[in-house]
Amino acid sequence: MIFATINPYVFAPPLVVAISLVYAASRHESWPRIWSHAARLSGSILGMLLLAMAVLLLINSQL
Repeated sequence: MIFATINPYVFAPPLVVAISLVYAASRHESWPRIWSHAARLSGSILGMLLLAMAVLLLINSQL
């Protein structure tokens, strides 16, 4: 029952970081390149999620 009170959006940032790290590690072999690619990819994914959320909130508030 404790999980019913947790906001599901709390799980999005750790999932985005984990996915970015796995994807970057599949593309590069050196750790500095993995970290930099994962950071850029995480920022891109989170930015797109925020943009989509803003658009959806804008659409919802117009009704």
